[in-house]
Amino acid sequence: MDPEQRFWPTRMRWRLRGAWMWPSFVAITLLDGVLLHALPPVRDGIDLIPGILIATFANLVLIGAVGPWLARRIWKRRPVAEPAAPPKAQLEVLSDRIGTGLLVAGVFGVLAAGLAARPVVVAETDERQRAAEELLNFVNAHGDDELRRNLEASDTAKLGDGYFRSCIPDDEREGWTCFFLDATGPDTTIVRDPSAVPNERSD
Repeated sequence: MDPEQRFWPTRMRWRLRGAWMWPSFVAITLLDGVLLHALPPVRDGIDLIPGILIATFANLVLIGAVGPWLARRIWKRRPVAEPAAPPKAQLEVLSDRIGTGLLVAGVFGVLAAGLAARPVVVAETDERQRAAEELLNFVNAHGDDELRRNLEASDTAKLGDGYFRSCIPDDEREGWTCFFLDATGPDTTIVRDPSAVPNERSD
């Protein structure tokens, strides 16, 4: 009879001591997805469902590859904590705890990345908003009735940090009036683009 089988009550107690990783995986993966959506580390943002999928893949790598590798490395160097407990059970508990720790560390990593990118995202949003307000003021002051009627249908493309190109269609949606907007300085400047090619066909 396998000697390890005689220690099943002890092994069960050890396994219960290391039963946090998978419940933590579910809760923390959902939290990571929400954080990626609310505080995206990229300028274009991340929708909630893709954020959860990204978090699921990343967390599976942590607990499926990184965690067991670290557990085996640490296990070889640590003294036996309880001689009566089967070594396999002790290793399982260690793997569980390391995996749970990696999941928690991942939350702080996602939060730190989102907060680090936040000023960039906010700055870009402010620049786009200032460009849109300048276009509105310009059209109301200098545009004709047709431009003012179709301002809400304008299409704006980002050319660079703080630089945009906005095109306003005519009533028939066949012609376009386009403007370059520079929102990098304290005052947004606007210049008429002689080209009437809309943004979707200007690439």
